[in-house]
Amino acid sequence: MPHLQELIDWVIAEGLTTNTIDTVLQGVAERLTDLGYPILRASIAMPSIDPLQRGSSVAWYRSSGFQTEVQGHDEESQELFRRSPVAYLLTNNIDYARWKLPPGPDAPPIRLLTELAELGATDYVTKLARFPGDTALAGVSFSLAVDNPEGFSDQQIIALRQLMPALTLTCCRIATTRVAADVLAIYTGAGTSGRILSGHIRRGDGTAIYAAILLADLKNFTSLNENHEPERIVAWLNEHFEAIGAPVEQEGGEILKFMGDSLLAIFPADIGNPGEACQRALLAARAAMEANADVNRRRAKTGEPQLLVDIVLHVGEVFYGNVGAARRLDFTAIGRVVNEVARMEKLADEIGYSLLASADFVSQAPGRFEKAGVYALKGVAQPAAIYAWPE
Repeated sequence: MPHLQELIDWVIAEGLTTNTIDTVLQGVAERLTDLGYPILRASIAMPSIDPLQRGSSVAWYRSSGFQTEVQGHDEESQELFRRSPVAYLLTNNIDYARWKLPPGPDAPPIRLLTELAELGATDYVTKLARFPGDTALAGVSFSLAVDNPEGFSDQQIIALRQLMPALTLTCCRIATTRVAADVLAIYTGAGTSGRILSGHIRRGDGTAIYAAILLADLKNFTSLNENHEPERIVAWLNEHFEAIGAPVEQEGGEILKFMGDSLLAIFPADIGNPGEACQRALLAARAAMEANADVNRRRAKTGEPQLLVDIVLHVGEVFYGNVGAARRLDFTAIGRVVNEVARMEKLADEIGYSLLASADFVSQAPGRFEKAGVYALKGVAQPAAIYAWPE
């Protein structure tokens, strides 16, 4: 097939320019069709390294275009995967399979084979190729279904084998790039990961920014460690952090880190307009407190321990960048206001309110704050006026 090399060259070139599997799959399907493959369906499936999904697949149908499926980590998704062609290949330690359709009595119980036969497919082939390295991003599967009476010719099968190295290389490049960006965003936040990927990677790299600061601290968490198993404690902690963190992200905040039972977030302010960032931080704080209360109400019904939260708000200039050892960095925010907000949080029990703010913050987002008093902060020269949100 003299035009096969043109397709291979196109796949390699596309792998250097695109970040979407859809583009590659559609291009391959259309070009194989031009080469005489009566393609009914083409599909690429790959695993993911993601807390919300185990893998995903994209399928191109000649009649209806694209369909994307995401496989979660839940048992229902695992059961569907166990009845998939990829699972069949992995279970039998093979990298290639072909079935004439409709499936005969000796065919494995793979639902997709029956579904394709009902669409008119006559032949189905799937190929698994492994990525290098010892990670969960193990490889890619490529499959084709055709609907002509004769199915695939021997020459077509040979050509598909010749295509696979280039297709695997392209999918590996796209997958690793996507995983690198996604995993970095999961662990550092979307804004921070963008800065790191743009080259802010050296120790000391960073910039001074003006931002609203939100510090949330779960109360009485330490006592749980004495009475409950670690697995239960982690599950409870995750529930609370989800409840508190979701409003922060919804209001445009960047969660910088989880510190034991605390969460630190920033809301970068536009130059000359810190009030808007403070308003978003205040909205996030109030929504987080209500969401945390909902978690506690549900927990109370089952007799499980409840965790209250204290939230402190501040605003000011911080250094936002890389801090740490030469080969172990933390992209975070440091500065006077970060230190002060941590000291302010220690006053929550003394003052008797769960939502506190500095005078600088209240001047930008007054709301219903009431002055609670002037307090000395450890390590801070000047006493600070502290405001509380009445409950």
